[in-house]
Amino acid sequence: MSVTLKTRETDGVAILQASGRVTLGEATGQVREAVRNIVAQGHRKVVLNLQNVSYMDSAGLGEVISAYTTMRNQGGDMKLVGVTGRALDLLQVTRLTTLFEFFDNETAAVASFR
Repeated sequence: MSVTLKTRETDGVAILQASGRVTLGEATGQVREAVRNIVAQGHRKVVLNLQNVSYMDSAGLGEVISAYTTMRNQGGDMKLVGVTGRALDLLQVTRLTTLFEFFDNETAAVASFR
């Protein structure tokens, strides 16, 4: 199973919901394209929900970092929701947990932009 991405908006914040596996190849390309579309639509506040991501490899982590960098370079910000398992392990091992703001749910993440 690859990644499935859904985008919606809540209170002016774009929410990108990922499900499945975020791994090298098609999945990372899909994440990259979704972030480009969000930026092209003028969104500068993004919540990336990884709650339903069953597995993420280092390429997937790289794409999350790239998405964060893209948002910051556009004057925006990105918050993470539901980071667990392998994705959290990768962030901790690489000491990138200090880079991101983590939330348990989308409501709290969206509220943090206010």
